[in-house]
Amino acid sequence: MISQLFSDIGSIWSKYGTVYLNGIANTLLLSVVATLIGCLIGFICGILQTIPCLPQDPFPKRFLLRLIRILIRVYVEVFRGTPMILQAVFIYYGVPYFFGVVFKNIWTVSIIVVSINTGAYMAESVRGGIMSIDPGQFEGAKAIGMNHFQTMVYVVLPQTLRNIMPQIGNNYIINVKDTSVMFIIGFQDFFAVHKMVSGAVFKYFPSAFLEMGGYLFLTLVASFLLRKLEKKLEGKSDYELVNTDQLVMTAGTYSYPGDPPYDEKNRDFKGDPS
Repeated sequence: MISQLFSDIGSIWSKYGTVYLNGIANTLLLSVVATLIGCLIGFICGILQTIPCLPQDPFPKRFLLRLIRILIRVYVEVFRGTPMILQAVFIYYGVPYFFGVVFKNIWTVSIIVVSINTGAYMAESVRGGIMSIDPGQFEGAKAIGMNHFQTMVYVVLPQTLRNIMPQIGNNYIINVKDTSVMFIIGFQDFFAVHKMVSGAVFKYFPSAFLEMGGYLFLTLVASFLLRKLEKKLEGKSDYELVNTDQLVMTAGTYSYPGDPPYDEKNRDFKGDPS
């Protein structure tokens, strides 16, 4: 039976291998682009949710910030609480239904759906990553004159990115698999190719076995590369601490004009301190 299975897989691949490869390429491209856009959406939402809103701030500012936070919360709950396949149906068919705008490009709809869905998950990850940063770093940045935007860009977000990199990797791997639901609107991804080929050759299980192996290979490669990236961001584990301060003068005997000479090595005066 095993030999028959691999024989069927070989015959399917010899005839439709190029089609499968095109489906894999579409899946990877959609996953990468949608994950990057989703991360951008998540970072924007995370920053907006962490802007300080103090009682002494002007009323318009407090009202606007609270309204933004409510809208972000609704967005996150809706897109985290509904299946992506239904989101694709609602956007692809709902927008023309309500607004009369017909999508002419399946790629556009697919990227929008997967990006918005990813952004909803990343928004909470980014918010948690920002909140995990030591509050003293916010206070230190404020003490040297940085505003909230500068603090986020130069102090907080680089650390947040490193902390949530595993979550970004998880979302990418999830997108590699979940983009398969885009077949519902006609997107020709890896899974859509499987449905087409299995219907043409009437060999559903060999095609499904090939499909599962392909997805497993894609996710294993992604996991390996993401672990390499995480280690790169962590830096070297055998670093050496600096033992000398480059801003301090080289140890020796020196003094300021009018002061008694001071020996830096022996920590004593070389003259009469009186």
